[in-house]
Amino acid sequence: MPNFRRGAPRDGSEPEEGQATPPEGKPPLDPMAGVPDKRYEIKASDLLKPFLEPGTGGLLRWRKPATNAPIVYVEDAYITGQLDLRAAELEYLFRFERCRFEFPPDVREANLLGLAFRKCWLPGLKARNFRSRNDVRLIRCVVEVDTGNREKAETTVRRADDRDRGMPDAAVNLTDATIEGSMVLTRTEVRHPRGKAILADRLHITGALLAYRLEADGEVRLPGLRTGGNVNFSGARLHNPDGFAFNGNGLHIGGSLLCEVDTYGPRSERREFSANGVVFMPSARVDSDIVLRGAKLETSPDGRIVVESWRSADPYLDPRPALVADRLRVDGDVELSDGLEAIGTLRMLNTRIGGSLRLAGATVSVRRRDAEPYYDRALHLDGSEISGDIEATGLTVPSGQVRLADVTVGGNLLAWNSTFLHAERDVFSARRTKIAGNLHLTDATVQGTLRLQGVDVGGSIDLFGTRLTKPAITERSSFSLDLRTAKVGRDFVLTANSEREFRAEGGVNMDGAVAGRRIDFAGAVLGSSERDGIALDAGDVAADEFQLTPAEAPRGRVSLRRAHCGTLSDNRELWAATGGLELEDFRYDVMKTPIDVKDDASVDERIELLRKAMGRYRPGPYDQLATMLRASGNEEHADTVLLRKQQFRYDALARGFTVFGPGVKVWSWLQRWMFGYGYRPVRALGWLLTLLVAGSMWFGFGDDPCVGNPDLQHSGPRCVVNRDDSGMEWNPVLYTADLLVPIVDFGNKARWYMADADKWVAAGFTAMGWVLATTVAAGVTRTLRRNT
Repeated sequence: MPNFRRGAPRDGSEPEEGQATPPEGKPPLDPMAGVPDKRYEIKASDLLKPFLEPGTGGLLRWRKPATNAPIVYVEDAYITGQLDLRAAELEYLFRFERCRFEFPPDVREANLLGLAFRKCWLPGLKARNFRSRNDVRLIRCVVEVDTGNREKAETTVRRADDRDRGMPDAAVNLTDATIEGSMVLTRTEVRHPRGKAILADRLHITGALLAYRLEADGEVRLPGLRTGGNVNFSGARLHNPDGFAFNGNGLHIGGSLLCEVDTYGPRSERREFSANGVVFMPSARVDSDIVLRGAKLETSPDGRIVVESWRSADPYLDPRPALVADRLRVDGDVELSDGLEAIGTLRMLNTRIGGSLRLAGATVSVRRRDAEPYYDRALHLDGSEISGDIEATGLTVPSGQVRLADVTVGGNLLAWNSTFLHAERDVFSARRTKIAGNLHLTDATVQGTLRLQGVDVGGSIDLFGTRLTKPAITERSSFSLDLRTAKVGRDFVLTANSEREFRAEGGVNMDGAVAGRRIDFAGAVLGSSERDGIALDAGDVAADEFQLTPAEAPRGRVSLRRAHCGTLSDNRELWAATGGLELEDFRYDVMKTPIDVKDDASVDERIELLRKAMGRYRPGPYDQLATMLRASGNEEHADTVLLRKQQFRYDALARGFTVFGPGVKVWSWLQRWMFGYGYRPVRALGWLLTLLVAGSMWFGFGDDPCVGNPDLQHSGPRCVVNRDDSGMEWNPVLYTADLLVPIVDFGNKARWYMADADKWVAAGFTAMGWVLATTVAAGVTRTLRRNT
């Protein structure tokens, strides 16, 4: 073992075997202060003398067992020359404390018991294919590539091995290294802004990677990393704005990835994890959790390498991501929450998360100037599967889109009290997403269009108290809320809460949506865009119950074409929609507040609401109202509705005819007053009786038409046509009845002679009889049909 005894240790004890101590009477070395005086110098060759092969001066290339304490401990020293342990196999742990190195230590292909640096300054560390059977530690160290002395360093490297000329430039190179313990980088600073701060492709660590408060200027590159325990970057600061701040492509972590606030020490000294540059983790695998609580992620606006290399016409690319984790596999939770701030896209396409994705309390944004036609996504999760919840309570997205197309969520999507601002663009898009639980986006503030087209939710979609303003206006759509073909197992809740209303300035499109229970707009405020003018499109919607009771008249048209519900609840505000209502083939079975059989005023009011809301005549809504009333046992009111329907029908026909319009109106008036278009058969019976009395009086007190005609045979006051009937008795009542009843012949019409006015009166009575009798028969037929 090397034995440096240049004075007793400061505590008065004997120095350890193999320990290098500072010069007598000198303070401990500050390796960060620059090159010290010569009294601190130790030649690297002197440290290596015990490991030189006798007689050759070359380093031993086989394992040499330790003869005593297996530690080489150097303290307070400036180590000059090249510390070359390349390919050595030694049963020793090399430990350096408060040391400064002239050249990067070289342990490539070496097999050591362990390697530790504490409070040291190094111009680099070469450890490619290095193997350590214990921990490798760089604690409170500074590793800095001396760019000012770059030529000298490169000359030394070429002397050591010309094969290194093509190697990637890195401050710490652990490529293909194996550490049978943990890698500790606590409070270490690694600076190589023009290259790789840490290069550790395929590094294998059986324990953990602990990098508390690591400061890296340059890329931290760990693709293919394998660890048995956690990877902890809590409190670390990674800076590489022109590219990847952290490159973990394909890494596999046996524990958790922790990049959160380091809580060591007083609260004022706590420090969050930050990355200025892209955190790049595609195809990574984490056996437990990923935690970035309180982290700060940013893609620098001045960085151009990533942007230019990823810029493309492909709409699914995100050229300024803060996090890229496509095809990520996490068995536990992913925590991007509790004060996390990200400037740049959080991109996790086709990710599989075994637990929950937490975004609660986070702030994620993209710079709008970078949003060329598709580059505007703040959160991009297309095709991902989350076994638990997506918890986004209090999430703030001041600019950019949240995109969750074709995502599968095993639990709930919870985003109450959230803010999404992306005016006149799609701010939240979750097309074809499947959510086993509920989608709660309550009390949220949304600028832009909320697209939930084709979502499949096992529970409810709950947006009570949410405000949607400044919708996107495109060639195809201009709604604030897009729920086309959405399907929920329970309710669509778009209602007011105790403090504020649900508001959709651009309207709601629910075309083809299906709810297992209820669609509720209680207290909602609906507007419409100038392009479509539709406040609510609920065409082809199906639910057990419609609660269509907005707080004020919708500003635009309301469409319920081909919609169907079991129970309908509405109010005056709905029917007062400024653009009217489309009700063709709208079906509802009952009304939540039924109309009493004696409440004629309510029926009249509803008929008038229908007429005004539709604007023009459509028979279907009146038929539907009548069907609903009749199914409820309210026959009289059902007939009233159908009667008014016929009145409106003739009014529409009259307006359509220029010449015959007045005649149509007269005919309509006659039918309405005489027998109620066939829906008042009792009124027709009354007219029959009236005509019977009038005819009896006319024919009973009229003049004898036989006077002056000797060819006719008198039979009482009147003349018979055939002499064979001269024995018949004249009865004006029976004669009139025979005229009015068109089918049954009582034997009077063809036997008595009528002339002049009597002839025309008889013909009139016959015509009126046909009309009235047909009306009575139709009314009886409808009554019988309803009773069978």
